[in-house]
Amino acid sequence: MKALVFQEPAVPAVTEVNPPDIGPDEILVRSRAVGICHSDFELLDGHYIIPVSYPIIPGHEWSGEIVEVGKAVTSYKPGDRVVGECVIGQDHFGFSISGAAAEYFKVRPEWLHRLPDELSYRMGALVEPFTVAYYATVAANGIDAGDSTVIFGAGPIGLCCLAATHARGGRTIVIEPSIERRGIARRLGADATVSPADGPLDEQIRTLTDGRGADVILEASGVPAAMAAALEVAGHGARIVNIGINVGDAVPARLGLIQSKALRLTGIIGSPNVWPRVLRFLAQSKLDLTPIVTATFPLEGALDALAAARDTRANVKVQVVNE
Repeated sequence: MKALVFQEPAVPAVTEVNPPDIGPDEILVRSRAVGICHSDFELLDGHYIIPVSYPIIPGHEWSGEIVEVGKAVTSYKPGDRVVGECVIGQDHFGFSISGAAAEYFKVRPEWLHRLPDELSYRMGALVEPFTVAYYATVAANGIDAGDSTVIFGAGPIGLCCLAATHARGGRTIVIEPSIERRGIARRLGADATVSPADGPLDEQIRTLTDGRGADVILEASGVPAAMAAALEVAGHGARIVNIGINVGDAVPARLGLIQSKALRLTGIIGSPNVWPRVLRFLAQSKLDLTPIVTATFPLEGALDALAAARDTRANVKVQVVNE
């Protein structure tokens, strides 16, 4: 079968590999759609956050169709449409365990969730990043129509945060330097978009919130300057959730604002314990995340897909599809 293989750091290839054999408690899945994530490039570049070994097949944002189940598997059957979690104990599917960027791949049933009929395979491959965004709204103690939410960054996670807050009724403002990404944010329901080039962010946000400042800030960019600016745009008693990952960089920040504004800061990683709820939410809300997907490629074009995903000026989310 064909697979995208990271043969060693900085050496990706679309190549022929043997289909995986499944054990009695494993499941064979046909890949239908796989998203390319920034963390895939960390894996390709050789500095992922947990130990990995090469060669490895990436692909942790995926949807697929079950083609075979092991003799001990009773909870799923061939033909079931599924998605799967990627953080599995100390292992990460698509990183330390070969992932879904292949014609077929194997999983264990406890990693899986059924994909609702209302969701396409391409939507299914957006479930993983959306769970992170949805979990951020949970970490913010919920968001409703009484909240003005500011999102830093209109990358895939930031746009998923926007979709989640808009569907939950919150008024949402997106801060993003790219005019193209601000346009996608408006298509997904942003009430306003802000460019840092248009003036001090705290002044722009106060103007848009009748002088209050933001009630909720979801920092999805991972840019240190944005992390510091979150304190500035926050209103009194605001809830700030840091999603974007940045370890090691530094920037001056007025930390005294945490106390003087009575701010509540939370950092999250991943999306624990929300997958079933998120799948129900997506099915019932009819939320359409597909505007986030700006390019698709077949598996044999996976190297072109990687290049397209690297080009963050031209693309937000790139998928490898086999529908």
